[in-house]
Amino acid sequence: MDIQQLETLFFQSLNIAMDWASSPKFYSQIGLIVLAGLLAFSIASFLKNRSPLLRQLPASGPLLKLRNSIYRSRDLIFPLMIILAFSIAADISQLWIGQSWLIQICMSWAVIYMLYKLINRVVHKALFKKLALFIILPIAVLHLFGWLDAVIVYLESLSFELGNIKISAYGIIRVLIFGSILFWLGRISSTAGQQIIRSQEDLDIGTREVFAKLFQIALFFIVFILLLQIMGINLTALAVFGGALGVGLGFGLQSIASNFISGIILLLERSLSVGDYIEMEDGRKGIIRELNMRSSTLETFDGKDIMVPNEQFITTSFTNWTHKNLKQRYSLEFQVAYKTDLHFLFDLLRQVVASHPRVISGEDVPIEERPDAEIAGFGDSGVDILIEFWMEGIDDGVNRVGADLLLMIWDALKQHEIEIPFPQREVKILNASGEAIR
Repeated sequence: MDIQQLETLFFQSLNIAMDWASSPKFYSQIGLIVLAGLLAFSIASFLKNRSPLLRQLPASGPLLKLRNSIYRSRDLIFPLMIILAFSIAADISQLWIGQSWLIQICMSWAVIYMLYKLINRVVHKALFKKLALFIILPIAVLHLFGWLDAVIVYLESLSFELGNIKISAYGIIRVLIFGSILFWLGRISSTAGQQIIRSQEDLDIGTREVFAKLFQIALFFIVFILLLQIMGINLTALAVFGGALGVGLGFGLQSIASNFISGIILLLERSLSVGDYIEMEDGRKGIIRELNMRSSTLETFDGKDIMVPNEQFITTSFTNWTHKNLKQRYSLEFQVAYKTDLHFLFDLLRQVVASHPRVISGEDVPIEERPDAEIAGFGDSGVDILIEFWMEGIDDGVNRVGADLLLMIWDALKQHEIEIPFPQREVKILNASGEAIR
């Protein structure tokens, strides 16, 4: 085809386009597009200004997270409305003038715009956002304009065989795209599902942890099966291979399996809960911050985290200080001189200990839980005094009641001139006849 023929074809196409652009059908579709855009904008503005969930960002109240999510999704209302408006306009145009391809093109771009806004709204990680913008959006454009099938056929032709497995460029791209989407959706679903389960106040914390962990495991298993399906792996053959692999791993991963089963037992028995103060048989102690399937985390008062395998809670003994009752009894011991008026001292000590805000005291408290002072024994240098008191929580960390009481007792003893004795020894020097030398 020479240049003259190309020019002739170009001008013929231009004349056809000019004739069609000046036809009533073209202006009718343009009018419907403008009306659909104005209608979508009006409805979106009305919903944003009149709906209580979309008018302003909620600051308090029930279902606060859900209401905040609905408010932050208000930017998606206009793209959604314009898609609906273009869809209605396309049906009207098809019935009225017998064609609607111009409106269909606009609706395709509206769908792409909707996807773009949705990705910016939902995806927060930079990597996943780039993946969505540079891969998912182009795929959507190809699909909306009918070019996707041709691209897939071309990518399928770029392949090679590895044994009995055929690997194509399309298969690799499909696994990468859908695998990333599956893991991203799985992570979001896992976080949201566990938050919903843990927010059920009618269930105790142990039951909530059990269901949260089982939900996480089940979701991971579903994502793994779906990814295998996308990769085209035969699950029947995988089951046979998995059985043989499971037998081999069973011997090598006995410790991990034991800790996993122990974690389920602990969560079901509810002998441990998050927030309990635990003292292990070997002396390690701390507050349980996490109950995982393989191990539990104890946070000590000096800022350290102790990872305890769950099997140790099953096979060894431990002390749970706060599981059923936060109230604990503590004692303090010291000495006073033998010349001390003990009756006055005991009343003084009970008043001093009861004045601490963390100590349980008062007339409404059972007598066995009130602060008490008594003689513990008679020492070489003085009378041994025992003080007992009850408090809620552990006497450590933010609740250093024992140290506060010792200082308060010290001040009270000094104020009333009560002596705390120190060890004294009498040394006698004898002469040769055994008499003491004066």
